[in-house]
Amino acid sequence: MNKISLKELKFDSNSVAMAGMFVAMEIVLSRFFSISAWNIKIGFGFVPVVIAAMLLGPVKGGIVAALGDFFGAILFPIGAYFPGFTLTAFITGIIYGVFLHEKQSIARISVAIGINQLVLSLLLNTFWISILYGASYKPLLLTRMMQCAFLIPVQLVTIFVISKSAIRKLAFQVNR
Repeated sequence: MNKISLKELKFDSNSVAMAGMFVAMEIVLSRFFSISAWNIKIGFGFVPVVIAAMLLGPVKGGIVAALGDFFGAILFPIGAYFPGFTLTAFITGIIYGVFLHEKQSIARISVAIGINQLVLSLLLNTFWISILYGASYKPLLLTRMMQCAFLIPVQLVTIFVISKSAIRKLAFQVNR
């Protein structure tokens, strides 16, 4: 896995502008182009986070995810704001960055998705939902397993396609 370098922690005007664009894209895709209920969410809000993590690295990918979650929840609430979801979003961006920044393969994509979907989304976000709504954890877990079963192959195909086409073009534009 990659080590986080000092360059990845530096925020120049280019990375700030890109991060802002990815935050806005995450908010739009997550809040307006997804299927959401109180205990389940299916959409493509992960795409800008993945691209940010691939291009900008783990820390900036985590910040994009956290800011997208926070500002999306404040500006366009689906339910009550809960900081646990923002923490999960931050960790999600970091995981994508750790596994996909600078090097992508089907194995690395699969591990990143597995950790994010099975550990963070299924276990941790289900825990946050049970706290927020006072619902029993196990029945929620069963319901959310269907979400993960649906999203894992969707994310796998989407991220693989992004890594093989869009990232190379974007990386070229960024490094020009």
